[in-house]
Amino acid sequence: YDPRNEHDACGVGFIVNMKGVKSHQIVTDGLAVLENLTHRGAVGADPLMGDGAGVLVQLPDRFFREEMASQGVELPKPGHYAVGHVFMPRDPELQAHIEGIIAEVAQLEGQPLLGFRDVPVDNSSLSKAPDIAASEPVQRQVFLGRGAEIESDDDYERRLYILRKVISGRIHEETKGVDNGFYVVSMSSRTIVYKGMFLA
Repeated sequence: YDPRNEHDACGVGFIVNMKGVKSHQIVTDGLAVLENLTHRGAVGADPLMGDGAGVLVQLPDRFFREEMASQGVELPKPGHYAVGHVFMPRDPELQAHIEGIIAEVAQLEGQPLLGFRDVPVDNSSLSKAPDIAASEPVQRQVFLGRGAEIESDDDYERRLYILRKVISGRIHEETKGVDNGFYVVSMSSRTIVYKGMFLA
């Protein structure tokens, strides 16, 4: 044993079913990992604000299908639509402008916009300090169809990565590099990431 080999770093836990069986228990177990890794979240002056934590899960197709059906949107078959999870600014005008950019860029890239969804959040355990509370982003999900010319699932994932970068670059350019509260957390036809700046 040599204490020079001891280092602090972000913790990562993996919970999987090795046979590929889908189960809500995997998510429940993953959340238990986050709860039990209390050293994971660094704490600053405010004891309720951490450096963040998150969970990556397979797209819950049935759930999203029901959610979007309530908006009158019929999602294509799995693998033929993607979900982008985005942090948005709190300013409604800027949020609407950014949604317009997302729609425009998606169309230019041949990925039809299917709709947006508000992500319900429970912020009751977050800091109530005004300056910290004001930085909480609005969480939205954008649903995109797969362009007809995209032949493989891997090609679709590559196109989504490029789309994500083009959208982020355009928004950064239009807001002159000012912190606008926009951030693409994930964009994929396979997985989704939920995250927040809270204690793990």
